[in-house]
Amino acid sequence: MTPSQLRAFLAVARNRGFSAAARTLGVSQPTLTSQVQALERQHNVELFYRRGRRLDLTDTGQRLLPIAQKIAELELDAYNLLYNSGVLNIGHLKLGAVGPFHVIEMVDAYRRKFPNVELSIRMGNSAETMADLENYVTDVAVLASFNDDPRFVAVPYADHAIVVFAHVDHPFAKRDSIALQDLHGQPMVMREQGSTTRLALEKVLKEADVMPRVVMEIGSREALREAVARGIGLGAVSEAEFVPDPRLKLLRIEGNPVSTHTYIYCLADRKDSRLVASFLEQVATL
Repeated sequence: MTPSQLRAFLAVARNRGFSAAARTLGVSQPTLTSQVQALERQHNVELFYRRGRRLDLTDTGQRLLPIAQKIAELELDAYNLLYNSGVLNIGHLKLGAVGPFHVIEMVDAYRRKFPNVELSIRMGNSAETMADLENYVTDVAVLASFNDDPRFVAVPYADHAIVVFAHVDHPFAKRDSIALQDLHGQPMVMREQGSTTRLALEKVLKEADVMPRVVMEIGSREALREAVARGIGLGAVSEAEFVPDPRLKLLRIEGNPVSTHTYIYCLADRKDSRLVASFLEQVATL
């Protein structure tokens, strides 16, 4: 039994004739007749009583009719689902991110283009975010580090200088910028080991033989900002992630010697997925 055979049976039953049914389906009458006959032969049943030009359903045909109608409705539902998903009238795009800053502007732009697609964001650290992507928990990931694993496609999104910020009573707060060497011996509040921002900053500091004094490690940007606002030490963050606060003064590092690089990731075997591709295409316009 094939879908075309069931469609042929249903059309003949509804139109009470082969000619009208063939016109309804847009096929030739011999084609339609052969489909119904093949269905009958395959299962050794009679679906219609043929009385000249008049057709009546047999008992088996009457019992098959509501089943065929349900199958036709489900087939239409499947078509509508696939069509609407293909043109993105519906869908659910799941994003993973290590922070809200870039991903929110991406989501805002995407929703303006595809307002009917549902969006959700799952926050985590870099390792968690990549694991979610690998395990199909998310469709796209936004991270501030590069991963050359061939299982993933990495699309560069933005570069932002790392800046320092201080309490407004700190001596540095009278300036707009500092030299990298000015950080030598200064008390600093740092993100946890493995933080992309911390790794990038420590690499540049080591190359310049500059050694600040790490007085505290904190696992979140919000807590780090609060620690600096209480005068515990200087903080460092990507410029895009700095949240203005009357208690804080932003300080650029002269020459912008260190930056973070934001990438958008997807699985290599899903880069041509309509949903994933639509996100990458839209973000490329920002």
